[in-house]
Amino acid sequence: MSDNTATPVVAVLGLGAMGLPMAVRLAETLPVRAFDLFEARRTLAQEAGAVAAAGPAEACDGADVVVIAVRDQAQLESCLFGDGPDGSGGAAVLRPGAVVVVTSTVGVDAVKAVAERLAGQGVGVVDAPVSGGAVRAAAGDLLIMIGAGDSALATAQPVLDRLASTLHVVGPKVGDGQIMKTVNQLLCGIHTAAAAESLALARALGIDLDRAVEVLGQGAAASFMLADRGPRMAQQYRVAADGTGGPELRSRMDIIRKDMNLVVALAKQAGVAAPVAAAADQLYQLALSQGLGAEDDSSLVTLLSPRDH
Repeated sequence: MSDNTATPVVAVLGLGAMGLPMAVRLAETLPVRAFDLFEARRTLAQEAGAVAAAGPAEACDGADVVVIAVRDQAQLESCLFGDGPDGSGGAAVLRPGAVVVVTSTVGVDAVKAVAERLAGQGVGVVDAPVSGGAVRAAAGDLLIMIGAGDSALATAQPVLDRLASTLHVVGPKVGDGQIMKTVNQLLCGIHTAAAAESLALARALGIDLDRAVEVLGQGAAASFMLADRGPRMAQQYRVAADGTGGPELRSRMDIIRKDMNLVVALAKQAGVAAPVAAAADQLYQLALSQGLGAEDDSSLVTLLSPRDH
């Protein structure tokens, strides 16, 4: 730990939609070194007060806490154990007592495997997937679901407190956080798909979508995902209608499909029937097959009701 135990040195690996606002938030009060494969993202982090690193090892050298915000298991393992642009993965330079905080939704088996490898060099893991989106990440208003032992959690606490308004330790084991996040994503994925279906129906029947979102949000049909995705779904149709362009890319379709794949797999492993989740998973897969993988997941509504409908 650094000389001032209340001010840990932090590395952030992955500066995507969630990683960058988290790095910016942390850099307001903590020393942060940040890395992403894309130079433009490193530059944005540096402009916000972080130190841009040339690779994972440079970012992690001397770090007390490493925050990882990547897409999937392959990226998680690559930034820790792969050959980064600066010569090695971040784990190679971590000191005993350092802690890796995995904020990504990568699945139970993936985070357990990483924790087992890091334990051999005395490095702890806090399984801490997040929920709330980029805007809440920038404000330190995330929900974080934690699976970790007391020692690792204590080391990471100053970092977690900066990122979250709500921290729930759902279990003492690495993997417990991933389980809770998977359950969370089951609802998120279904709610997003349901919002797309309902708004596609409203549009087909001649209802203004902005008005539909407003009305639905004030009754029993309201949900966080409707409130968040609904306005962006309505905006999807303005691309051709008035030339204002589509919504900002905030949550990629291939990410929610990845999460729903984890949901379906974990449900199968647990022997729990999840037919509604499976149907939503197939809808997202259909969106990917139609070339929407890199689009905002609000574009699901255009799959059900095309823009030229």
